[in-house]
Amino acid sequence: MNTTTLITTLAIAACGALAQDLEHTAPAQSSPVFLVGATVHTVSGDTIENGVVSFSDGIIGIVGKADDIMPRISLGPDTQLIDLSGKHLYPGLIDSVTILGLEEVSAVRATRDTNEVGDMTPEVRAYVAVNPDSTVIPTARTNGILTFGVFPTGGTIPGRASILKADGWTTEDLAIERDAGVIISWPRMRYTGDNAKRQRERRDERIANLDTVFANAAAYAAEHDLRDLKLEALGTVLDSAEDQNPVFINANDYDQITAAVNWAIDTGLKPVIVGGRDAHLCTDLLASTDTPVIIGGTYGFPKRNDGAYDEPYTLPAKLEAAGVKWSLTMSGRFAHERNLPEAMGISVAHGLDHDAALRGITLSAAEILGVGNELGSIEPGKHATLVVTDGDILDVTSIVEHAWISGSKIDLTNKQTELRDKYREKYRQLELIEE
Repeated sequence: MNTTTLITTLAIAACGALAQDLEHTAPAQSSPVFLVGATVHTVSGDTIENGVVSFSDGIIGIVGKADDIMPRISLGPDTQLIDLSGKHLYPGLIDSVTILGLEEVSAVRATRDTNEVGDMTPEVRAYVAVNPDSTVIPTARTNGILTFGVFPTGGTIPGRASILKADGWTTEDLAIERDAGVIISWPRMRYTGDNAKRQRERRDERIANLDTVFANAAAYAAEHDLRDLKLEALGTVLDSAEDQNPVFINANDYDQITAAVNWAIDTGLKPVIVGGRDAHLCTDLLASTDTPVIIGGTYGFPKRNDGAYDEPYTLPAKLEAAGVKWSLTMSGRFAHERNLPEAMGISVAHGLDHDAALRGITLSAAEILGVGNELGSIEPGKHATLVVTDGDILDVTSIVEHAWISGSKIDLTNKQTELRDKYREKYRQLELIEE
């Protein structure tokens, strides 16, 4: 082994060692829990002042006003009663589209596992490649993101999305939904310049290939002798499927969105637009076809030089006003998933209704990802995936104080909080602070 190879190997090993979350996975809930006194933001219903929420075996039971419920019940000796007076209780936040667990250090190739070899790999399921010991997942968890979608990238069909919770020993523990739908990257529709003709030919070729592979999948679903994993995977999104999954189509430009939605509807698919920068320009199509949009973040510049400065911030409000179902993601900013509530708060400051904003990173996100019957709101029968804050969760100054995932109490520390505490101690010893 030469010196260069040795240095590279040691660097990769060091990155791998640093990219390990050493926190223990939370044990399963062992006794009933009553959360009393908080302002309960149910999302699916009214906000309850001085509320009470109970959960047992990871499932929510009672939701209501503490003054009405607590005098009428008798708590068992093993019941945990937690006073949350003055606090706010929310369903755990959901970032719909991420590469959490698929990438650790962007500059180190060995820690990036987002892209499978090949242009069409629908047989790929994202959860299989997720690193459950990632140090990035706990940073998102600390700010209330307790559920996230994982989307592979690269190629025309990068694979299938998976829905994961933010705590678990293994990828199987993390997975809520291993196959949430097939991802498609729609080609650009408009080209100019010297290579425009060749690029348009390549675009048409990619769309023709999509037509062919989905036609083959339909024929395979109807009858086949030999097993084909690629066509079998696509069968889950066909209209002939018993429980049809959506297709998540990456598209930002107006031409992309309209072409992709029309193609998907004509093919008998259930489209979800991911990115959707120009979605406000085609709301009639999106609303009439019941096509949701997962907005690719509000942190960005306007598309055009003469565009309004607040164009990215107002997109959620425009879709909400047009009756288009939407959710928000930080998909364009890896390792910034923790900033999801603050990014949504920017849209509230630019005209979005607060309740709609909260729904956009909880219940609407859950419904778009196909897990709305389990997550996204505080109501009986759903998973006790909950967050407690000391203020409005969309306010950058608010702190997440407690969290539960399916009833398991979650440790909210991470590498960043440990570094914070380390250097606070340094300055305390230097008598520069009094903490």
